Amino acid sequence: MIRAPASDSMGNPHPQEARLAQTTRVPGPWGSLPLPRSALPPTGVPDLRGPGRFVWWLISCQPWRVLRGALYGTLWMGVLMVPPYLLSRAIDDGLRAENPRALFLWVAMLVAVTLLNAALSVLRHRTMSLVRMDAAHRTMRVVTRHSTVLGASLARRVSSGELSTVQAADVLLIAHILTMTGPGVGSVIAYVGVAILLFTMSPPLAAIVVFGVPVLALVVGPLLGRLHGRQRTYREHQGAATALAADIVSGLRVLCGIGGKEHFARRYEERSGALLGQGYRVSETTSWFHAVSACLPVVFLGVVTWVAARLAVLDQITVGETVAVYAYVAVLILPTFFLIEGATGITQGLVSVRRVLRVLHMEPPSAGSGVNRAGPAPGSELDDPASGVTVVPCTTTALVAASPKEAAAVADRLCRYIDSEVIWGGAPLRDVELTEVRERLLLSDNGAYLFAGPLREALDPHGGRTDAELSEALRVAAATDVLDAMPDGLDSWVEPQGRNLSGGQRQRVRLARALLADAEVLVLVEPTSAVDSHTEAAIAERLHEARSGRTTVVVGTSPLLLDRADRVVLLVDGKVAAVGTHGELAQTRGDYRALVLRGADEEAGT
Repeated sequence: MIRAPASDSMGNPHPQEARLAQTTRVPGPWGSLPLPRSALPPTGVPDLRGPGRFVWWLISCQPWRVLRGALYGTLWMGVLMVPPYLLSRAIDDGLRAENPRALFLWVAMLVAVTLLNAALSVLRHRTMSLVRMDAAHRTMRVVTRHSTVLGASLARRVSSGELSTVQAADVLLIAHILTMTGPGVGSVIAYVGVAILLFTMSPPLAAIVVFGVPVLALVVGPLLGRLHGRQRTYREHQGAATALAADIVSGLRVLCGIGGKEHFARRYEERSGALLGQGYRVSETTSWFHAVSACLPVVFLGVVTWVAARLAVLDQITVGETVAVYAYVAVLILPTFFLIEGATGITQGLVSVRRVLRVLHMEPPSAGSGVNRAGPAPGSELDDPASGVTVVPCTTTALVAASPKEAAAVADRLCRYIDSEVIWGGAPLRDVELTEVRERLLLSDNGAYLFAGPLREALDPHGGRTDAELSEALRVAAATDVLDAMPDGLDSWVEPQGRNLSGGQRQRVRLARALLADAEVLVLVEPTSAVDSHTEAAIAERLHEARSGRTTVVVGTSPLLLDRADRVVLLVDGKVAAVGTHGELAQTRGDYRALVLRGADEEAGT
C-alpha cells in the first residue's frame, strides 16, 4: 500500500523538498506541519467554513495586489468610455465647425487617451495574472500539504483521477473567480458611467441601450451556463478515463501475465466512447454560444445605430453624439460580457471550491495523542499488546501469518501508521513526536512510492550518500543488474512509480533505498516476493550481514529469509502463537510448516 502520495517510504517529503536542509513548522487544519524554509512565505491556514470564506481567504492573502488589480481594472474600463466622447467632440467642434485647431486638439487627446488605456491594459492584465496565479498556486499548495497529512488514507478516499482534476482544472477555475475583483469591479463602474452619459444626451436612446444590453445577457447567459454544465460533466468523464488509463499503464505487465488486458481495454474503450460523446455535446453547445454571442450584439448595434440616426435626422442629437452613441454601445458590450462571464465563472468556481473543500475536510486517521514527547533511548524495545509481538533490539525478528493482512497490520502499528497501544521503550508510541518516529522507525513495503528522477535520487532523496554507498546498497539488495541495465548508471532516469522497471527491479530498488536510510528499526514487508529463489538467497544473506547488530523486522513466509532471522514469530488470528527459530518452529508446528515449506512435507513423504 502507498503510505503517502507526496512522500517516500520513510514518510519524508518529495525528494526535491527533502534536499532542503532547514525546515519550519507551519500550522495546518489538523496540526502543525514541517515545511522547508525556502517554501516561505507560508501558504497560510485556509478558511474551510465554506466556499465564500475560502475565496475571501485567497483575497485576504494578497490584499494590496487585489486592490491594485481593481484600481487598474476600473481605470482601464473607465478610460474605454472616454474615446467615444472625444470622437464626438472632434466631429462636432472640429469637422462640422470647420475648426482645424479644435480638430487637432481633440484628435491629440484621443491618441493620448488610447496610449494611456494601452498602458492601463498592460498593468491590469499583469496584475490580475499575478492575482490568479497566486490563488491557483496557494490552493495547490494547500491541497498538496493536506495530501501529505492524509498519507495512505487519501488513496482510499479519493481516486487518482478526481485528485488530478482538482489539481489540474479546479484550482484554475477557483483562481478565475478573483477576476471579478479587477475587471469585474471596473465593468460595473463603467456601465453606470455610460448610462449617466447617455441620459444627458437622449433619455429614450439611453433607455434602449441601458436596458437592451442586459437583455443580451439574459439571452446569452443560459447558453453559457449550459455550456459550463456540459464542460463540468466532460471533465468528470475525463477524470475517470484518465484514472483508468493510469491504472492500465501502471499494471500493464500484470495484466499481460494474468490475461486481463482485453477486459481493461474494453473498459477503457467504453469510457473513451462516453468521453467522446460528451465532447460532441460540449462542441454543439459551444458552437451555439459563439454564434448567438457574436450575432446578437451586431443586431443590437444595428438597431441602436438606426434609432440614433433617426434622432440625428430630427435634430434631437448631433452627428457627433450619434457616432458617440454607436461607440458607447460597441464599448459597453465588453463590460457586459465581462459581468456575464464573471458571474458564470463564480458559479463554476464555487463548485470547484466545494470539491477542494471536500478534500481539505478529510481528517487523517488518528495515530497520535498530540503529546509530542521525545523518543526513548536508542536500542529500546517495541511491544504490540494487540498481537503480543515483541521486537527485541539489535536482532532480526520475522513475522509469519496465514493472513498477510494480519502481519501487515502489526507492521503498521509498530511504525505508527495506525493508532494502537504499542509501547516503545516503556512509553506509548502514540506520544512520541511524529517526525522522530519517521526518522527512527522505517516501514518499507511494495507500495512505497518511487518518484520520477535520476536513479541516485530515487535511492537517496536527501542526496547525502556517495556513489560507493549507493552501489553497496544495490549490491545488498541484489540490484546491481538494474544499474548495469540502465544507460547512464546512477544518473539514469526513473519514471514515476518506476514504470520503466520490472516488478522485481522496483522491489529491489525500494529495498536498497530502505537500507540507505539506515533506520534504527527497519520493518520490511515481503521484501523478496517478486524475485527468484537464487536472488532471494543472495538478498537474505547480504541483508543479514548489512543489518547485523541493528533491529530489523521482516514480514513474510520465505524460508530463506526466515532461516536468517534470530527470532520467528508465528501469528494465528492476529495473535502470537509461537516464538522460536525457523528450525524449531518447522519441527514443532505443523501449521508453520504448511505456511512456510509449501508442501515440503508431502514431497518428503512421497
